[in-house]
Formats: sequence, C-alpha cells, structure tokens
Amino acid sequence: MIRINHRYYPWLIAGVTFVLLVAAAGVRSVPTMYVRPFEGEFGWSDGVISNALALQIALYGLTGPFAAAAMERYGVRKTAAVAIALLAAAMFALTRIDTPWQLLLWAAAAGIGVGCLALAMGATIANRWFVTQRGLVIGVFSAGNAAGQLVFLPMFGVLIDHGGWRNSAIVLAAIALALIPFAWFLLRERPVDVGIPPWGGDAIEPAPTQKRNPLAEAFSVLGSASRTRTFWLLAGSFFICGASTNGLIGTHLVPACGDHGIPETKAAGLLAAMGLFDLLGTTASGWLSDRFDPRWLLFWYYGLRGVSLIFLPYAFGIAAIGLPAFAVFYGLDWIATVPPTLRLTTAAFGRERAPVVFGWIAASHQLGAGAVALGAGWARTLMGSYDQAFITSGVLCLIASTIVLAIARRPRLEPAFA
Repeated sequence: MIRINHRYYPWLIAGVTFVLLVAAAGVRSVPTMYVRPFEGEFGWSDGVISNALALQIALYGLTGPFAAAAMERYGVRKTAAVAIALLAAAMFALTRIDTPWQLLLWAAAAGIGVGCLALAMGATIANRWFVTQRGLVIGVFSAGNAAGQLVFLPMFGVLIDHGGWRNSAIVLAAIALALIPFAWFLLRERPVDVGIPPWGGDAIEPAPTQKRNPLAEAFSVLGSASRTRTFWLLAGSFFICGASTNGLIGTHLVPACGDHGIPETKAAGLLAAMGLFDLLGTTASGWLSDRFDPRWLLFWYYGLRGVSLIFLPYAFGIAAIGLPAFAVFYGLDWIATVPPTLRLTTAAFGRERAPVVFGWIAASHQLGAGAVALGAGWARTLMGSYDQAFITSGVLCLIASTIVLAIARRPRLEPAFA
C-alpha cells in the first residue's frame, strides 16, 4: 500500500473519492442513452424501460444508509472495491440481455453498486477527514455527479452511434475494473491511519472501537432520526429534489429531445453542458454553505429550479436559444442542494451519525427520483409528451422552497446522537 504520511493527505483522499464518484455517476447517467436503442432493438415501450430505470434509481438511494453503515463496520476501501466489482459485472451482463426481466436484474445490481459509491460515501469521507472546508469538499463531491455526465455522456453518444450500445457498456465495465486497484491502494479509512488530524482539526482523533452490524446500525439510526421534525423536513425536501433532477432530467431529457427531433448526440451534449455548469454551481454551493444560512440557500435553489422546469416545455419551441438557456440556468442549480442539506444534517445529528442519517435522507431523494422516472415514462407513453411531468416537478420545487424554511436555524443535537 502507498504510504503518504503528509498533512495534505485529506486532499488526496478527497481526490480519489471524487474519481470514484465520477465513475459511479457515469454508470448511473449512461442508461438514459439506451432508451431509444432498446426501443428500436427490442420493441420495448418507454414505460417498460422506465420500470428498470426507476428500480435502479430507487435502489441507488436505498443502498446509501446501509453502505454508510458498512463503511463504519468493514471500511470504506473494502466497501468501495466490492461496489466497483459489482458495477463492472453488471455492465458486462447488460450486453447479454434480451428480455425485460433481465433488464430489471441489471438495474438492481447497478443500483446497489452505484448506491455504495454515492452521496453517503462522500458524506463519510468529508466528515471523517475535514473539520474546516467540509462544505466545499462535499460540494466538490456532489459536483462529481456533474463531472460524470460531462465525461461519459458525449463519449458514449459517439460510441453508441458508431459501435452500438453494447460496446459502450463493455468500455464502461473495463473502466470500472481499472478503478478497483486505484481505490484499494490509495484509500485510507481515517486521518489517524496516517498519523494526522482531520483537515482543520487540532488533534488526532482515534477510530471508534465499537463495530456494529451494518443492518442494525442503519435501522437504529433511522429509528432515532425519524423521531425528529428536522429529519422529515430534510427528507421531504430531498424527495422533491430527486423528483426534479436525476429522476426527471437525468433520465428523460434525452428521449424528450428525441420527441422534438433533436438527435441523441446533441441531447447528450446538452446534458454534458448542464454537467459543466453544475460542476461550477455545486462547488460554489459548497463554498457558500460554509458561510451562509443553508436554509436560505435551499430556498433559492429550489425556487429557481422550479421556475426553470416550468419554462422547459416552452424552451423546446425555441430550441436554438431556449434549451441552451435552460441548460445554463438549470445546470447551475442541479444538485447545489446537497452541501447545505448535509450541513443541516450534520448540525442536527452529529459528525459520526450524519453519514448514515444523510444516507436515509438521500434514500428519500432517490425514491422521489424513482417515482418520477417511472411516472414520467408512463406519462409519455400514455399522453405522448413529457410536458406535464416537467411542469409538475417545477411546482413541487416551489413547494420545497417553502418547506426548507421551516427547518430550525440551528437544530439541536438529539440525545440519541450525542
């Protein structure tokens, strides 16, 4: 194992984590490019394909709290390596499917694998390795979602056009396999392992000696957290966040563009551009979360996102200027909600328990995403348009902007988490 006993090691860990989050985002976002190829090759409807995409998104979220607890029990490195191996196997298996039930099995495996390499992992690393700059770090981790789109979608659009969707899946599986030694040799569990305090901390913090069963830990934390008002306000607003981001735009924007005669490669470029602006917006959100009231940040993020989604159906009518304008406006706001939400979670439930609590809040996010991924797909199948789904999600965002203001300015640490 590489030994780097250096005060800047937390930033190396952050860099390794960012790369893993980018790869996970690539696996999660690329299937939106397969909707039209699956329709053409297998004759499956948008609704049938959306069943699998919704399952993947839901399991991606539900895996989070258990993954965070597994990282406490077995370690981040082991959990990440197993998750990456599962993703590689799932992408190789995807090339052999030819029935809807096989697509569902793939979605389940991919959802669990991605769920282990997502927001719960980012929260675990940020809380263990950083005391100061934590908001900025989680903002960069959240921006890994955008970077995944930025890196993978244009590349896979070209691969699908020239080599078919199966070749793109094989390439993604090979990338995942290459990441296993990268994670294994560079990741460390805690700052104490390299003899340093967390970034911004004054003293080396010993690792907890108690190792609990991940299932028991996840459900115990949920039981305590669910007795608080703050948890339900955060989970409810994050449900709407998922319903308006990867469950809607991340899953259905490419096929919606196809409905308006926009080629997949151009639509993928639009998503990639949104990813670029999201990279900037979410990183800035992390910086802002270290300095300003996170409730008011969330108020503006949800409100502006709602306005942009209500505008989207009209943007297709003026696609030359409307869609680029939407990409910039929506992209800056895409997942900017993550840093202030994690900051509120940590304030309410403490640094050690916050990753598992945030895992459950993120599960709510993905349940919202899964519900809309499924509902929007069937709405398009039955009504021939995504317009109703875009406008409905926009209205929900406006509702979320008021919900977050009901969160206490400085939530008290509950006794169960002290």
